[in-house]
Amino acid sequence: MQQVVLFSSVGRRAQLIDCFRESLHDLGFSGRILGMDCSKTAPAAYLVDEFFQVPRCTDPEFVPRVLDLCLQRGVRLVVPTIDTELAVYAACREKFARAGITVLVSSPETVDICADKIRTHRWFVQNGLPTVRQAIPSEVLQDPGAWQFPLIAKPRWGSASAGVVQVHSAEMLLAIWRECPDLIIQELAIGQEHTVNLLVDRSGQCVCAVPHLRMEVRAGEVSKGTTVKHAGLMDLARRVVQHLPDAYGPMNIQAFVGPNDRMMLIEINPRFGGGFPLAFRAGARFPRWILEELLGIAPSSSFTNWQEGLAMFRYDTAVFLPHEAWNGKLA
Repeated sequence: MQQVVLFSSVGRRAQLIDCFRESLHDLGFSGRILGMDCSKTAPAAYLVDEFFQVPRCTDPEFVPRVLDLCLQRGVRLVVPTIDTELAVYAACREKFARAGITVLVSSPETVDICADKIRTHRWFVQNGLPTVRQAIPSEVLQDPGAWQFPLIAKPRWGSASAGVVQVHSAEMLLAIWRECPDLIIQELAIGQEHTVNLLVDRSGQCVCAVPHLRMEVRAGEVSKGTTVKHAGLMDLARRVVQHLPDAYGPMNIQAFVGPNDRMMLIEINPRFGGGFPLAFRAGARFPRWILEELLGIAPSSSFTNWQEGLAMFRYDTAVFLPHEAWNGKLA
């Protein structure tokens, strides 16, 4: 039986593609991995079985084009990979479902909670989840003496650490705010930063949570990390999922663990994280478990049956193609 999986905004997700290929093979299915992107120079475009160049997700033609592509190629599963397309897919996931296509995305409300850092912080507080102190610049500048500098300034709807700045004074904050009006300000979290990769099934249950220590980060993505069976972080991931409205699929949370094991949540990302391949290699086979649920196969998922202390040290590699291979006509 052949299963067709489509990666949306395939970009550089080479390792994630490998995780799905391996999972299809382990389940005994022949499968095709398709990719699409607004750029034909996306490196992973040349690592899939078939690639399609599509409009940006903000274009009105994006959804009709993707749906048509899925119907033509027999796609069963769509895997979003970037923050900017999540709200688009969340808004139309039922439309895809009626056509027999599953999109790995949570409800519009959950996607909005995760995307808007003001709403994320408010949601943490309302649900009794530990987090850092946060405000908008005007509130901080009203009484800068009530805040301990340095502080962290972030774009309200930013991702991948883009635009994140450490602020050392009220004067510096004012200057940054003038350049970027949509800022949020957070107190500096103390301790070691962790990511928890987690998977939510159709019933809204967190079936696995794998924390890893972010030993080194490059461009907002972990480049060196190691898995840690931190019971507190694993339980915190469960609590986050319990409160989110109609969460589904892969997610990751960012949290700091400080003195006396004090945990502080920073953000939630309702998609595969860039460091997910570490969790996969540790035994958290999210792609397999997603496919099992999709196909009605008895789940093999486990909350704790994965390897602690597995390290990932990333390096760069490349795809080399002659001009005619990448500049030719694409589907």
